[in-house]
Amino acid sequence: MVEVSKEGDSAVFNVKGLHKLWAFKSQIQIPLAHIRGARQDAEALKGWWKGFRAPGTHVPGLITAGTFYQDDKRIFWDVHNSENAVIIDLVHDEYNQLIVEVEDPAAVIALLERE
Repeated sequence: MVEVSKEGDSAVFNVKGLHKLWAFKSQIQIPLAHIRGARQDAEALKGWWKGFRAPGTHVPGLITAGTFYQDDKRIFWDVHNSENAVIIDLVHDEYNQLIVEVEDPAAVIALLERE
């Protein structure tokens, strides 16, 4: 699970609990200007292949966490329950996408919308 907040002109993604171990990361800070959009998309999360892990944890049907490379994209995953997953599209950043499970997807999407 990831907790999302805004601090100044950045969005901060804090990885919670044991997910830090599985994802090999505890926090990601992204400038708000690099966030192109946030959405929920159940179709994009389907399938067992998430890409090449580097480093990360993937147990199909249970958890996907860490950095993955797929289709020339670098994607950070932290998803156990895909119903609460949010996909954040990024530009000019270390990652091309963040796919994270949050407590309230609608609230996170609203928080990350450009003003």
